[in-house]
Amino acid sequence: MHYLALACDFDGTLAHDGVVSDAVIDALVRCRQSRRRVLMVTGRELDDLKRTFSHLDLFDSVVVENGAVLFSPQTGCERPLAAPPPTEFIDALRARGVGPISVGRVIVATWSPFETQVLETIRDLGLELQVVFNKGAVMVLPSGVNKATGLLAALDQLKVPAYQVVAVGDAENDHALLEAAGAGVAVANAVPMLKAHAQWVTKGDHGEGVIELIEQLLENDLSNLPRRPQANA
Repeated sequence: MHYLALACDFDGTLAHDGVVSDAVIDALVRCRQSRRRVLMVTGRELDDLKRTFSHLDLFDSVVVENGAVLFSPQTGCERPLAAPPPTEFIDALRARGVGPISVGRVIVATWSPFETQVLETIRDLGLELQVVFNKGAVMVLPSGVNKATGLLAALDQLKVPAYQVVAVGDAENDHALLEAAGAGVAVANAVPMLKAHAQWVTKGDHGEGVIELIEQLLENDLSNLPRRPQANA
């Protein structure tokens, strides 16, 4: 067995409008029964994710806040992987009329069309922060923090090499996730550039694409996909 783990984005990939179907849950169960690790890597904050999805116990590790926080469903432990956002930054955004704003352990998030005010605030305060887009969402994180860094931290805990992981996603912020894994897959509803750079694009969209991927993973270990060098581990 080459691929030892599956890493899935949540919104637009596992979930359609925030809902994960019973068929997708069944596929994730079958993937775990094959002795593979299953991870979620999402831009959502943990409290919001828990309110939306009640089956986090299906995952060996959950990476939230776009790579900034690790959560273990088995132990309930959270581990931030970066510093919290500066209070001055949040106050300045609100003073400029940016809202709604969501503040997590590390991430600060809002929505388009506030990206210009966000960038101007970062510049004016002289902060080393980056803006990451996720379709309509505008996420602010410390420089260098993304889904790839979060995935690699989770894999280090699980003792799984990155080249033996297949990752699947749908949005702009999933580029780093797919690049970090041994195989990168985009669901059919993914943004065009993600599909262009993925090694495989599923025929199904959202969760149906994940089911399609898991079925191929269980049937033939994705033997038709080219394997990246082990140097990416």
